[in-house]
Formats: sequence, structure tokens, C-alpha cells
Amino acid sequence: MTKPAIEIGQFSAAGPKETNDDSYGVMLPEPPLCETKGLAMAIADGMSSCANPKAASETAVKSFLEDYYCTHESWSVETSVGRVLTSVNRWLYGQSQSHSGHGLVTTFTGAVLKAGMLHVFHIGDSRLSLLREGELRPLTRAHRAQIGEKRDYLARALGIDIAARVDHKETDARAGDILVFTTDGVHDFLKDGRIIALIREHEDDLDAVARAVCEEALKAGSDDNVTCQLVRIVSPGEPDEAAWLKRIAALPFPPPLEAGNVIDGLRIIREIHASSRSQVYLAEDTETGRKVVLKTPSPNYSDDPAYIERFMREEWIGRLVNSPHVAKIIRRRTPRKFLYFCMEWVKGQTLRQWMDDHPRPALEEVRCIADQIVRGLRAFHRREIIHQDLKPENIAIDADGTVKIIDFGSAHVASLDELKLPVGEHGPLGTAGYTAPELLEGTRPDKRQDIFSLGAIIYEMLTGRLPYGRALETARQAARASYVPARKHNPAVPRWMDMALRKAVEKDPVRRYDTMSAFLLDITRPNPKFSREAGAPLLQRDPERFWKWLAVLSLLLNLALLVFLAEKL
Repeated sequence: MTKPAIEIGQFSAAGPKETNDDSYGVMLPEPPLCETKGLAMAIADGMSSCANPKAASETAVKSFLEDYYCTHESWSVETSVGRVLTSVNRWLYGQSQSHSGHGLVTTFTGAVLKAGMLHVFHIGDSRLSLLREGELRPLTRAHRAQIGEKRDYLARALGIDIAARVDHKETDARAGDILVFTTDGVHDFLKDGRIIALIREHEDDLDAVARAVCEEALKAGSDDNVTCQLVRIVSPGEPDEAAWLKRIAALPFPPPLEAGNVIDGLRIIREIHASSRSQVYLAEDTETGRKVVLKTPSPNYSDDPAYIERFMREEWIGRLVNSPHVAKIIRRRTPRKFLYFCMEWVKGQTLRQWMDDHPRPALEEVRCIADQIVRGLRAFHRREIIHQDLKPENIAIDADGTVKIIDFGSAHVASLDELKLPVGEHGPLGTAGYTAPELLEGTRPDKRQDIFSLGAIIYEMLTGRLPYGRALETARQAARASYVPARKHNPAVPRWMDMALRKAVEKDPVRRYDTMSAFLLDITRPNPKFSREAGAPLLQRDPERFWKWLAVLSLLLNLALLVFLAEKL
């Protein structure tokens, strides 16, 4: 990823007013934040009729520029900015309430330049325009409402209401683009053509351009504060495949390991698991005496940069996610000479082994395990991380009965997705039988797919089978498959619980649970809605089965009619 680079020009003046209530700014963070979070910039105009317009605009801009970089690295730009602006708006609105409705209100226009994309966030009537190839086009629209023929008012702004509706849009960014931020004291009095001419006239000095724009607006009769902030994009920070390949090749793959081998102060005790994609060992840290799990990449992929990137990503994700139900990444003092990472050792068994030992578990045991899996998944989802490969083999239960998610190498991270790294995934990363059908068609990952996986696991714990009778490996198989009621395999499963399982593994994600808490609640106690649905006609309860039976009945009737006609002839 190349570092985004910009040039800045700024000017602001009170104009004919006594005070200047506009605020503006740009944040240029140090690496790696400039690459993973991008560059932030903003402008705001405090509403003059509120108690302290300057405090309102300054709070909005300063909070945005500083707090955005304090949000989780795994969050997308939209989520991060959304959380920040929601917090700012509530604070401003709270001040308004404490000042009898005359508190703090401001317009706000902000942008984040990340990985060649410009993310724009806007509320109010300040403006952001993009100058490209001689054309100045607006990226925002004014939130004004008309009263009569000549009067209008600000319809939307930060601090007006408890909930702020902030516009969000994305557009590509190119080297040479110029972003033009202005308050209404400028763009209400100066035409776009004049702004373009002033930029051309002072092209090499953006500060001079910003000053000239503001002075021209005042000459044109502006009766308001005037602010102009210009940002020329020198480099949009697009993915750099050469630099990326160099980074992931920094550490060599470790040699084949056997019991007794020592690598960077880690003594191998035994191999725990090996597959075509990785090896997992139980090892002892000779410095601390602590037993850890050592995970190494498979030599089969030593020339596959996409695989190496995903292997490195698993360690990074593990450091971000903090939960007693997610295996922890172990940080060691000893420098690594090879590509691997260490995790905590969960002394116990995998959920697959537990299921083999408990073919007919008590419902309460299943619910207890499900509750702990949900707690672990929530830790991922709070960071905008989708697990994508939840299955019994990736879940462990220790000697005390604590459940932990122990593998997250296939996880999807919102913020990394925005970087557009050349990872080049081929097909779904999950495991057949636990992967939601829509992922087989390349749908963008979301938490409902983890809910599908969780539902399939709970179904299998109760029945020893998969909810559709077999692992769905293709979209065609998924389209033809029908849910097999859990009660058919295990009559001890209550009907209402079976219906909850069915909803969790719905092939259509729209009909599936969208929150894990709702699913967990419905397998814990009867949902009255399911009782009503159970008494509903088959067409309403199961349209697919209804039409299948209707087709069969129609065929039988046609055959009977043919036989009848044949006998008559």
C-alpha cells in the first residue's frame, strides 16, 4: 500500500461578522495509520443562532479528526466515522437541551482518503466539491428547507436532533484531483467558474487560492464568515503489489518440525494437527516454561502470496479480538526468524471430539455451549470481523467446560477489505456443511453467515446430522436441498426449538436471524410466534414443500385421468 499524499491550502475570515464561527482542518497521521485508516479532513460552520456556534463547529471538526484514529483498526471507514459522529451529535444535542434549546448546532462535511477511495460524510449546507479535468462537481448537497419564496432554513445539522442523518458516499480518488471545501459564505456568493479560474491563476500556491476565493466571495457581497480549504491529491494511496509482496516475504517458512526440535526458544512437544494448509504443534517456551500452540504455514503455499497474507492476518485478528471465548495470541519477547505465531493452549478437546463422546447431549448442555460460542462470535462482530469458517473442529472445550474459538484464519475484516490488497480469494473460504449458501455465490460476508454456521453446529450437536441432509458444496445443490426437521433424528428436540434451528439455517439470508441474541433466546424458551406458525397452513409454513406436494398430487391426478381415458377408449 502506497502512502497517501496531499497538498493543503487554507484560509478563513470572519467577514462582516464580529466572530468567525467556521472550523476546518486536516489530519496527517504517521504510518501505519496513514495506510490502514487513511487521511481525514473536514469543515464545519456553527449555526449563528445557537448559544456558542464556534464551540459547536470546533468540537465537530476536532473530534472527527482525532477520534476517528482511535476507533478499532478492523472497522470500516463508514463504521468508524459513524460512531464518532453519533457521539459528537449526542453531545452537541445534550448541550442544546441544557441551554433551553439554544445550545450547540453546526454543519459538518468530512472526508477520508483511503486506498484510492474518498469517503464523504455530510450534514448541513457546507460543501465539498471535486475539481477534475477542469470540471468542478459537488460531492454533497445542501440540507435546506424552503419557507415561502425567499426564506429557507437549515433542515439538518449536528446537534439539532438526538439522531443525525449524515449522508455518506464513496468515489474514486485520482492523483491531481483537488478537493474544495467551502462554507456557505463562499459558495452562496461565488460561482463555480470563478473558483476554477482562481485555482488556475494560483495553481502552485493553494494557500493563495484559498485566500483569493474567500476575498472574492466577500467582494461579491457575502455577509457571512468565509472559509475555503483546498486539498490536492498527490497520491491517493492505492495498493502497491510490489511493496506488499516484499513485506509478506520478510520471514521465511520454518523447516519441518518434529518432537524435540527447538525454534526461536520454542521446544516442540508433539504435533496436534496437520492439514494441507497448516501445521499445529504443542510447544513449550523454554524461557517461561509455558505451553503454547505453535501454528506454521504449509510449505505447499510458500509461493502463494495470498495464502501468506491470510496466514499473517490470523495473528493480527487474534490480537484485536479480546474474549474469554476466543483463543488468545501469545506475544513473545524473542524475535522471530521464521513465519509462525503462537496461541494459548486450550487443554481439552475440540467440539467435534465432544460431539463424538456425547451423541445425545442434554438440551441444557447444548444451550450452554451455544451461549459461549455466541459470546466469542460477538467479540469478532464488534470489530466488524466475520469468522466465515465456524465449525466443530475450530471450537475447543477446556477441562473446566469453557468454550473457545481457536481458529480464525478465514475471517473477513471490513477495514482490510477497503485496502484492496491483492489477496485474490478463490471461492468461499468456509467448510461445506457449515457455509451459508449465499457465500457459494460470492455474496459479501456479513454476520448472518456466521449465524447459519452456528445453527448448523447446534443442529449437528442435537442430531449427529447436517440440517439439509448433506454438505452443500455448490449453489445448485443448495437450491435443491430441503431442511430436514431435527425432530426426525431426535424426537427429544422440542418443536419450537426445531423451528428456531430452521430459521437460523434458512437458505435465504433475509429470512434468517439477523442477531445471535434472538436465535439464542429462541432455543432457550418457546417463541409464541412459532406456535402460531405451527398451526398455520402448509403454504404459509413451508411454501417449498407445499408446491412440491401440489406438483406430485397434480402428476398423480393426471396419471389417473390418463388411465381413465384409456379405459374408456
